[in-house]
Amino acid sequence: MDELHPPRRGGPPWRSGARSRTAAGLPWVSTAVLLVFVMVGTGFAEEGQGRRPLDLAARLLLLVAVGVLLLRRRRPVVAVATTCAATLVYLAAGYPYGPVFAAVAVGCFSAIVAGHRKAAWWSLGGLWAGHVLVSHWLYRWLPPDGDRAAPWTQQGFITAWVVAVVAAAELLRVRREQWAATRAEREAAERRRADEERLRMARELHDVLAHSISVINVQAGVGLALLDSDPEQARTALTTIKGASKEALDEVRQVLANLRTPGDAPTSPAPGLDRLPELVEQAAAAGLTVTVGSEGDSAAVPPGAALAAFRIVQEALTNVVRHSGSRTAEVHIGYGSGRLRLRIDDAGPATGGDAGGSGNGLVGMRERAAALGGTIEAGPRPDGGFRVMAELPFTGPDRDRRPPAPPEETT
Repeated sequence: MDELHPPRRGGPPWRSGARSRTAAGLPWVSTAVLLVFVMVGTGFAEEGQGRRPLDLAARLLLLVAVGVLLLRRRRPVVAVATTCAATLVYLAAGYPYGPVFAAVAVGCFSAIVAGHRKAAWWSLGGLWAGHVLVSHWLYRWLPPDGDRAAPWTQQGFITAWVVAVVAAAELLRVRREQWAATRAEREAAERRRADEERLRMARELHDVLAHSISVINVQAGVGLALLDSDPEQARTALTTIKGASKEALDEVRQVLANLRTPGDAPTSPAPGLDRLPELVEQAAAAGLTVTVGSEGDSAAVPPGAALAAFRIVQEALTNVVRHSGSRTAEVHIGYGSGRLRLRIDDAGPATGGDAGGSGNGLVGMRERAAALGGTIEAGPRPDGGFRVMAELPFTGPDRDRRPPAPPEETT
């Protein structure tokens, strides 16, 4: 029946592609099929019942009981009430039992699935109660002549049928609600994944551009200051600018390529702690001397933690270039059991200058650490310098592991 196939995804596999072509309007096809079944089936069912033979009035009642089901989507309450009433009149007139009860079941299903449970219960309950009155008390005054009270076993069968129809309809309603909830959860999960991917891309772009543009900014200032007095040093600064800008463009292209074709393998591996020497060289080009020390085994660090550690060190060194009067920085990396510890120090003092940053560097570092379940501590030291300490937990090497993105986006 058409009402068993609500136009939603997430239902059983047999629903796929099974909607009636007239689903946008009235369910003509299924109603016509049901009408033929009831008319023909009742003709066969009347044999041997000893009840009133089918005539024009009986056919009209059957037509009303089935025809009103054309409205079962738009007016399910009207459909189930009219079907039950027409069926009760049909039975009270002494016409034979038969497939007319199929029309009642369809109307009841449609009303319950549409959410009109009480209307379906009252209509079906009224039909059951009316049948009890007709078959056990009012039969003396109703056709056919000489009719006798129906056996209670028959009434028990009809009662069981009513309970079965209601139970099946309620089960279908619950399943339909479950399918709708599953679909909503799946769509919400897809939206969350899309938001997390956008946030990850935004954070990657921020980290790449913030570091490279800070180096470019510093070197541009050096080049301008030495352009007349020391052209050779100015040339060196311009060469550094060219290299930093090329690297930034390459990384931006990689991030954008992954954004355009999600799921494709990246053209180059994500940066990790093995690329720290490149950071040291870039910092040296900006006039910053970086000392790197480490302890422990780096082989157990998974790619997700290594990427987060690289970006945290990159952002910390970028902040030294931007905001510190010190021209030296110390990076210490500790590889522990299931934990990666970072410490980045500079001697200070803070200059209060600006090299084009967005002001969200520390926020981005905290988000990266939080995505792995780690922590970040950043603040001034008693001697006037500045220290960034990070602790990143991990479970072991997992090349497919991608940490979840935090709930808020940074730029």
